[in-house]
Amino acid sequence: MTSIAPFPITVCGIEELGGHCATGVSHVLSILDPGHPEPEAFGSYGEHARLELRFHDIIEPEAERLAPGPEHAAAILEFGRGLTAEQGARLLVHCHVGISRSTAAMALILAQARPEASAEAVLQGILAIREKTWPNLRLLELGDAMLGRGGTLPRAAAAIYRHQLGIRPHLVEVMRKAGRGREVDAAEA
Repeated sequence: MTSIAPFPITVCGIEELGGHCATGVSHVLSILDPGHPEPEAFGSYGEHARLELRFHDIIEPEAERLAPGPEHAAAILEFGRGLTAEQGARLLVHCHVGISRSTAAMALILAQARPEASAEAVLQGILAIREKTWPNLRLLELGDAMLGRGGTLPRAAAAIYRHQLGIRPHLVEVMRKAGRGREVDAAEA
């Protein structure tokens, strides 16, 4: 499969950051929980543009936790616009584990960079880049609306959730307990 990405992209979790210091990353999108310290690995990275966002990996508002908001989706899209305009850009997107917030952010960046690509192609492209993909539905919904895609990104994510549940059926219970039942419901629909 040919990559849908218009520039090299790496997605990872915090523990994997040290392995990407020497890859020539030009841009880093960091998504961390509020209050989490900055990863030490960035001290070993060369010069790069970096956007750091802080919100929890949840899909429904909670009293004590910060859900992804429109301002986060807008910042991701703005950062992505800068990437497509720059020759030789190489993006690293990370969150805590490199599965949910980071893959949703990557979906928004790619959907914006490739407006002619179907939502299914975007999500399958992300799965090809990061096998452990489970994109945060709330972030997809917000970005999809901003991109004017008519809900196609969240609908296409259902196939990714279904794929992951086929490999890892235990995630049904895990995701429901984490308050992410809408994602499981989408997979099962």
